[in-house]
Amino acid sequence: MTDPQDATEGTETARATAAAPSRRALIGWGGAGLALGAAAAGGAVAMTRTGNDVDPAAAEVGGAVEFHGAHQAGIATPVQDRLHFAAFDVDTDDRAAFVQLLKDWTEAARRMTAGRAVGEGAYGGLAEAPPDDTGEALGLKPSRLTLTIGFGPSLFEKFGLKDKRPAALVDLPQFPGDNLDKNRSGGDLCIQACADDPQVAVHAVRNLARIGFGKVSIRWSQLGFGKTSSTTPDAQTPRNLMGFKDGTRNIAGTETDRLAKFVWVGEKDGPTWMTGGSYLVARRIRMHIETWDRTSLQEQEDVFGRDKGEGAPVGKAKERDEPFLKAMKPDAHVRLAHPDSNNGATILRRGYSFTDGTDGLGRLDAGLFFLAYQRDVRKGFIPIQRNLARMDALNEYIQHVGSAVFAVPPGVRDSGDWWGRTLFSEEA
Repeated sequence: MTDPQDATEGTETARATAAAPSRRALIGWGGAGLALGAAAAGGAVAMTRTGNDVDPAAAEVGGAVEFHGAHQAGIATPVQDRLHFAAFDVDTDDRAAFVQLLKDWTEAARRMTAGRAVGEGAYGGLAEAPPDDTGEALGLKPSRLTLTIGFGPSLFEKFGLKDKRPAALVDLPQFPGDNLDKNRSGGDLCIQACADDPQVAVHAVRNLARIGFGKVSIRWSQLGFGKTSSTTPDAQTPRNLMGFKDGTRNIAGTETDRLAKFVWVGEKDGPTWMTGGSYLVARRIRMHIETWDRTSLQEQEDVFGRDKGEGAPVGKAKERDEPFLKAMKPDAHVRLAHPDSNNGATILRRGYSFTDGTDGLGRLDAGLFFLAYQRDVRKGFIPIQRNLARMDALNEYIQHVGSAVFAVPPGVRDSGDWWGRTLFSEEA
């Protein structure tokens, strides 16, 4: 990640001769907030934009995804390889301080997604003060980093926001088979950091948590690798830890009609502040992979309703062939998850695999960190999951152990905008 000290000629000289002391020397990073629009200073990082997407050529060189747009990046954006997801609790009851934090976070996110250090950087500033950036991403490319923020139901119990909670932001019901850990569930807000370099994603969440010290604290977090879904249908569908391709029919980032129908909140959906946003369901799904690994190939294929080699639906030759649902077993995963089995319910998936050591009984704590975006949780995830929880054959091999739901506001439109402005501004 390019450090601002190295970004342009004469920067060091200008800093040395500047008459005014640095903000950090006076009040520290989080004390007074960041100047919105400061991202225009310093070195230039090449970005290509197609509605929050990144050009394939930029991706090949570790390029940057445009931060600004009508929708937040990290939803319809081509899925990166790595994830660091963090849910936060809000520790302050000072509305003004929290709003300032959102502005500070926006400015930091604007810089980091452009491949630049936070604030005055990791070195070269006042020696007597902690640096503004933690430094572990110095020299690394932007790696298509996207940062996406969401607001949980519990946030609307704070700051006088009860009347602004969207009707679509419902508390998820307890589904059959759930064994949810409260320490891996919920949260007042979330940050989803996706990148092709794990250190870039971790650096981003770490620095946002650092800026928020005293105002927010991490409730739980999850690292993910090996994307299990794709928003680029021309690319090969990734495999999950069970070795199967799943989510072949996922919404593509270029399908503006399907995105408008199933993902983006419309003007008539309400509330106004959510127009252009989406709703996120995050589920930590533990896979009993030791049991799965002792299951016959035929049963594995019957469970999914696809063959393991090509990923083709039962009776078909190619992965993307239209599935004939009645040819599958009644409890096959693909059959039960298909929109035709759920009155057309459709979601956009951005899941990742995870392994978090062992469970203390000699088994890997591994599985799928499931992320689903939709226009309305009541019409997307909930009916689909009810159907799956009722009779999916895959339930013998998995268990949902963590859960959260968030309202994801619209994108940051320009250098004067900030995360959550539509919710917190007086006119909203």
